[in-house]
Amino acid sequence: MKRSPDLLRLADTVILPGFEGTTAPDWVRRRLGDGLAGVVLFSRNIATPAQLGGLTAALRAESPDILIGIDEEAGEVTRLEARTGSSRPGNYALGVVDDEELTERVARDIGRDLHDAGINLDFAPAADVNSNPDNPVIGLRSFGADPMLVARHTAAWIRGLQSTGVAACAKHFPGHGDTSVDSHHGVPRVGVSREELAEVELWPFRAAIREGVRCVMTGHLLVTAYDAERPATLSPRILTGLLRTELGFDGLIVTDGIEMAAVSGAYGIGGASALAVAAGADAVCVGGENADEATLDRIREAIVDAVAGGALPEDRLAEAAARVRALAAWLADRTAWDAPTVSGEGDTTVEIGLAAARRAVRITRRPGAEAVLPLTAAPHVVELAPETNLAIDKGMPWGAGEPLSKLLPGTTVTRLTEPDVAGPGGDMSDAVLDQAADRPLVLVVRDAHRHLWQLGLVERLLAARPDGVVVEMGLPGRTDLGVAHIATHGSARVCGQAAAEALTGVVPG
Repeated sequence: MKRSPDLLRLADTVILPGFEGTTAPDWVRRRLGDGLAGVVLFSRNIATPAQLGGLTAALRAESPDILIGIDEEAGEVTRLEARTGSSRPGNYALGVVDDEELTERVARDIGRDLHDAGINLDFAPAADVNSNPDNPVIGLRSFGADPMLVARHTAAWIRGLQSTGVAACAKHFPGHGDTSVDSHHGVPRVGVSREELAEVELWPFRAAIREGVRCVMTGHLLVTAYDAERPATLSPRILTGLLRTELGFDGLIVTDGIEMAAVSGAYGIGGASALAVAAGADAVCVGGENADEATLDRIREAIVDAVAGGALPEDRLAEAAARVRALAAWLADRTAWDAPTVSGEGDTTVEIGLAAARRAVRITRRPGAEAVLPLTAAPHVVELAPETNLAIDKGMPWGAGEPLSKLLPGTTVTRLTEPDVAGPGGDMSDAVLDQAADRPLVLVVRDAHRHLWQLGLVERLLAARPDGVVVEMGLPGRTDLGVAHIATHGSARVCGQAAAEALTGVVPG
C-alpha cells in the first residue's frame, strides 16, 4: 500500500519514541529532521548532568521545538537519579506531611533540574488515589488514599513544576489506584460505578485540569462503568467522552507506554497505537523495551494504514498532531525562567528533599523503646528487598543501612530477597540472630504487608529479639512490629537518611 508523505509526517508527529544509549542515535537525529516531534528519555540515557545536557542540546539542534519527555516523579520513580537514589521523597511522603507549599516547592525543585537539563515534559505527577493497599504498581507513587488530599497535592505539584517552564502530566487517567494488577503485565480492572469513580478517582484529575495541567497520561485500565471491552487508553468513551467532553480537558493526551502488555498484548504495538489515537490520544509513548527505529516504523505504518482503512479518521490524526505542536509552542515560549527568590531551609535540591523526608517520618514506640532508641552502638541491619515493578529502576540504591553506617561506624548490613528467605536454603533466622548477637537489631522492610515472606521472617526474628527495631520504607500496613516502628513512607535516598537520623537521634550539621 502506498503511504502518503503527508500522512506519514502526521503519524511521526504523534509518536514519542525512546532510544538506547547516552548519545542520540543517527536514526533519531534523522527522524527529528524529518518531522518526529519528540522523544522520551529513560535512565539508560542518563550518565551525568553534563552528558544529559549535551544529549538534549544535540536533540534540540535537530528540532528546536522538540518535546523531550521523562518519568521524573521523584521517590521510587526517578530517571535523573536512578544511579544514586532520589534526593527528594515521592508523593506518598508528601501526602503524609500534607503541606501543599512543601509539595509545590519540591515539584519546583524537580522542574528546575529538568529545565536545566533541557527536558521540557515530565510525565508526573501520579494523580492516582491509592485506595487499594495491595496495589502492586502505584503505592508510594500516590499522595494517598484520600481523594481530596490527592487532589490538593496534585494541583500543588503541577503548580510548582509548571512554574519552571516544564509541562506537567497528570496520570494514569482515569485512576490506577484501585487495582491489584500491574498494567505492565496484564489488564487491571476497575469495577466501580460511574458515581464511585466520580467521587474518588476523578477528583485529582479535575483539580489538575483546573490548575492548567498541560498533559494527561492514560492508564491501561479496563474501567467497566464506561467501557467493558477496551482499556481506557483505547476507549473513545473514556478519552473523548469522559476526559474531553465531561471534564473539559483540552490539552495533550499521551498514552502510557504502548508496549505494555495491557494494551499491546491483544492488539500489538502498532494496532494499539492506532486504536489509541482513534480513541482520542494525541501522542503515543513508546520505548521501554522497544527502543529502535523498526518499532517506530511499525507504529507509524499502523497509524497510516488505519487512516487508509477508515478505522482512524484523518481529521482525528491531524487534530492529534496539532495538539502536539501546540504543546511544543507553549513550551517554546518558556525556554527561560526566573528562579524565585527564597530564603531559609530548602533553597537547594538536597536541603528541600531531605527536609521533606525528615518531616514524613513517623515513629511508633512501645514500652521498652526508651532503652533502645536512640541507638548508640553499631547495629546489625537486615534489609528485606522485594521484587519491584517495572516503573522502578532495578539497580537503584535504597535502604537505611548505608546512611546508618556513616552515623554509627561499624554498622553491618545484610540484604535478603525472597529466594534467600523462602527458597530451598531454609530459614535465615538463626544466621541473622548470630550476626546480631549482643548488638542492636534493625529490620528494614518494604511493603511488608504485601509480602508474607517479609512478615514471616520479621515475626520470627522479633520473637527471639523483642528489642528489634523495624523500619518500613514502603506503605506502613502494620505499625505494631518491633519495640519501635519507624515509617519513612518512601525508599528514596533521603528517606534512608531520615530513617538513620531517627534511629540515632543524630542530625548531621
